[in-house]
Amino acid sequence: MSDYMEVYRQWCTDSYFDADTKAELEAIKDNRAEIEDRFYRQLEFGTGGLRGVIGAGTNRMNIYTVRQATQGLANYIISQGGQEKGVAIAHDSRNMSEEFTQEAALCLNANGIKTYVFDSLRPTPELSFAVRELGCISGIVITASHNPREYNGYKVYWEDGAQITPPHDKNILAEVAKVTSFDQVRTMAKEDAVKAGLYCVIGAELDDRYMEELKKQSIHPEIIKEMAKDIKIVYTPLHGTGNVPVRRVLKELGFEHVYVVKEQELPDGNFPTVAYPNPESPKAFELALNLAKEVDADIVLATDPDADRLGVYCKDTKTGEYVSFTGNMSGMLIAEYILRERTEMGTMPENPALVETIVTTDMAKAIAEAYGVKLIEVLTGFKYIGEQIKFFEQQHTYSYVFGLEESYGCLAGTYARDKDACVAVMMLCEVASWCKKHGMTLWDEMLAMYEKYGYYIEGLETKTLKGIDGAAQIQELMSNSRNNPPKSLGGFEVLAVRDYKEDTRKDMMTGEVTKTGLPQSNVLYYELSDNAWCCVRPSGTEPKIKYYFGVKGASLQDAKEKLAVLKDDLLK
Repeated sequence: MSDYMEVYRQWCTDSYFDADTKAELEAIKDNRAEIEDRFYRQLEFGTGGLRGVIGAGTNRMNIYTVRQATQGLANYIISQGGQEKGVAIAHDSRNMSEEFTQEAALCLNANGIKTYVFDSLRPTPELSFAVRELGCISGIVITASHNPREYNGYKVYWEDGAQITPPHDKNILAEVAKVTSFDQVRTMAKEDAVKAGLYCVIGAELDDRYMEELKKQSIHPEIIKEMAKDIKIVYTPLHGTGNVPVRRVLKELGFEHVYVVKEQELPDGNFPTVAYPNPESPKAFELALNLAKEVDADIVLATDPDADRLGVYCKDTKTGEYVSFTGNMSGMLIAEYILRERTEMGTMPENPALVETIVTTDMAKAIAEAYGVKLIEVLTGFKYIGEQIKFFEQQHTYSYVFGLEESYGCLAGTYARDKDACVAVMMLCEVASWCKKHGMTLWDEMLAMYEKYGYYIEGLETKTLKGIDGAAQIQELMSNSRNNPPKSLGGFEVLAVRDYKEDTRKDMMTGEVTKTGLPQSNVLYYELSDNAWCCVRPSGTEPKIKYYFGVKGASLQDAKEKLAVLKDDLLK
């Protein structure tokens, strides 16, 4: 942006901006660096939507940037003739989520597009369900997922219920980019929108339909009933949207001992007990683990603020300690359970498929092979898993049985097209019940799977590089890796390099180049000797570069040692 000071002055004086915005900007008038950070660019509408720090400025999440993005989305919906179908909108517990929901709805309404707005906060997966259930052209969720409290975000879904994928993502981006000034943005009064039948409120009836779909995923309701008195579950919604639906589904399935962490039960956008409401972070579990020790829980669960990711701890009866499970581990436990039980019961559909992202554990390949299930790999991002379900239905190729990604997200069933922590909680509690009935814990079952398939373990490291310089450094890191591929990493030989930006897979032994077969994306993937691998990509939502890696060992100790060496070499 050429002159950010000019834009700053416009925001301080133009009658379009409200008094609170002007007061917030007036207070930073002597802080040049802060002004630059808020105005040096337009908050980027990425392939998933918006995400940023809440505040005044073009590079912040506020009612103006939300309206601007929504106007672009509205223009695209009109170009697709989707006004009548309408847009479903949900939000989480974050600060400003309600206000951003209203602004988005009223902007769409002012463009003649009908909206279906949830009456209060809801999990992201329920929005994915609602889009298809209501026959909408699109959906919006106001959430920043598991980011720190100062963030909020805006995710866009298309009519198949998944987050936007090609070609819609690029086309919507192009429309949003055309909205360059605020006089192109429409809005209207809420009472007028309601009167015109454009603003519709939705609630309990959709919740009931969503619950029914969740409960249909249960494979052995009889085992739950049998073990309901014996199994103890500790759950925390981390001040987010999971509290009501998770407790409801567990109760309706018959679980009797569900203990909710009192201090984290109620929605609160300030997340007073956790700086980083992320179930991948051990700190998020402190209160839940205290409660687990108090009540002697079998399983400890946490969902992130928009209830699409699930973190898990479980008791190891041999040591009495609680062991943490990665998203790969909890996903594998559910995958093995679904595939094994459905195979044994003869309820496996024809041409079953398991879908995972390229950075998810390779144990999925071994499990799929063991049950004769097709394994399909997609790019990072659950939207690509959701997209596969659409392809299966359109092309009558496979039947989706389960999908997962390493970042603590999975989906059983096809009622939604995004990861769903509510169904993950429910399935894991059922797996824990099955284990308890067979005199085991979830940890025992995990060890049995390692013995059966091999000791697959994975890691993820992130480098954060902020500001204008950071973006350039990230680009440089990627092009260096692209132009000078290593011969070996962590003592493993590099067998092949997949470059998803160029759509190439180069065999380093023969020099043969083939296509990856996946959409274009700035991702490098190294196939290593001995079933090891690593992958590098810039984050789509934050100023970070991510390193994913995995190994297969002869024992847990062996695998951990191999992983540590690989990690060190990668970060050099």
